[in-house]
Amino acid sequence: MLINEDSFMRNVDFTPLYRSAIGFDRLFDMMESNNAKNAKSTSNGYPPYNIEQKDENNYRITMAVAGFSDDQIDIIQKENLLIITAESKNNEDADKNYIYQGIAERDFERKFQLADYIKVLNATMKNGLLHIDLERETPDVMQPRTIAISHK
Repeated sequence: MLINEDSFMRNVDFTPLYRSAIGFDRLFDMMESNNAKNAKSTSNGYPPYNIEQKDENNYRITMAVAGFSDDQIDIIQKENLLIITAESKNNEDADKNYIYQGIAERDFERKFQLADYIKVLNATMKNGLLHIDLERETPDVMQPRTIAISHK
């Protein structure tokens, strides 16, 4: 069975890629230029997070990490991969008998694929939200430059 390429591109949902790839927005815009925006999926996993594009070169990841302190969370950038892990050190809950437990305090690891030249600026935590600020730094050799015309 042959698949019409135009039909295929219209029916591909890139939403999962948006959630874990930062700085690739130009690539996604090109791939979806002829497509209508798909509705965002509501099944984000744990912990829930947002990715915000503040301007052309700055991004912010916000994660809901209620119940974790900053010393329980590790943020590591390995080349183009951002890894956020948290380990719950709360052993008090082992002897509790919950009638209903709706607050998840489980360990997690969340990975984000970063585009080239994206670096982590800082991380802050306030009111149970972890904010990670990112910036795209284009190297000088890749910046456009004006060449002067000399008269000989």
